[in-house]
Amino acid sequence: MRSRIEDVAAAAGVSMKTVSRVLNHEPNVREETRRRVLQVVDELQYRPNLSARSLAGQRSYTVALIYNNPSLNYLMEVQGGMLDACRANHYNLVLVPLGASRPRRMADLDAAFEHFAPDGAVLIPPLTDDAVVLEFLQESGVPFACIAPRQGEGRIGVTMEETAAVVELMEGLIALGHRRIAHIKGAPTHGACQWRFRGYRQAMREAGLAEDPALVVQGAFSFESGMLAARHLLDLAEPPTAIFCANDDMAAGCVRVASERGLRVPADVSICGFDDSPIARHIHPALTTVRQPAAEMGRLATLELLKRIRMSGTGTMVRVAHEVLFRESTGRPGR
Repeated sequence: MRSRIEDVAAAAGVSMKTVSRVLNHEPNVREETRRRVLQVVDELQYRPNLSARSLAGQRSYTVALIYNNPSLNYLMEVQGGMLDACRANHYNLVLVPLGASRPRRMADLDAAFEHFAPDGAVLIPPLTDDAVVLEFLQESGVPFACIAPRQGEGRIGVTMEETAAVVELMEGLIALGHRRIAHIKGAPTHGACQWRFRGYRQAMREAGLAEDPALVVQGAFSFESGMLAARHLLDLAEPPTAIFCANDDMAAGCVRVASERGLRVPADVSICGFDDSPIARHIHPALTTVRQPAAEMGRLATLELLKRIRMSGTGTMVRVAHEVLFRESTGRPGR
């Protein structure tokens, strides 16, 4: 039989109100009592009835992940981290995909918030800086946390030094002997597009390498856009010896095009990405990339959001570390 809050209270020797306060992370509960209640919750495998909690406390105990990111790998990683945080705090997670146009985004937001009435939301790029979404949440008084916003002042959530990460990656390519390095940019509305392009330019400048506009191609963070950009770059009279893509999906698209043309990676062209999403480890050769801990960023952003939901004015912008991973897709230039 499913354990009840009455069972937890009896086993812990406290009132049901105290159990409720512990589960809702409310203050003014002695630490010894909090530990004892949580231990009993774990032993009895107690799970709160979210519908009953909602009716009693005017909360839905639901968090929304609002997105329109084209990279499913990145989305799944963030979602996994958010689920971990939600489960640990007895919250539900709902996914709210938004359409491309302003009217469609507004309609999708209205429908989702009317149906689910989430207590708060987590935004991922490029919606972290989308005026329509931000205005809707602010006017609705809904707390929200952002992952990698362009404008972080006054926000809560999580971010990473993406420009510094790209500089480190580029320095590795330059140390291998690459001088003609191309860059496939991400979607212009995405803050990461600007930060990663800035890192590319900074590393080239610091190495004394002239930028060639022909080597910078616009992508859209999708596998297909990576393929299109790779075909353009490899058709140049003097193609690049290395290609840095603003995410792993586009880098995987480049590997596909190189294979179709009979080019060896990295003997004929080195290819690297950004994120360390599952595709980076699963394709052959495995991608050199920057590890952005997307799952952990989703988890941390959710925890900061839950702090703000429970107490207005709390929550911070957390900064996470990156790691550059040199794998089999990069090597010394062969031509």
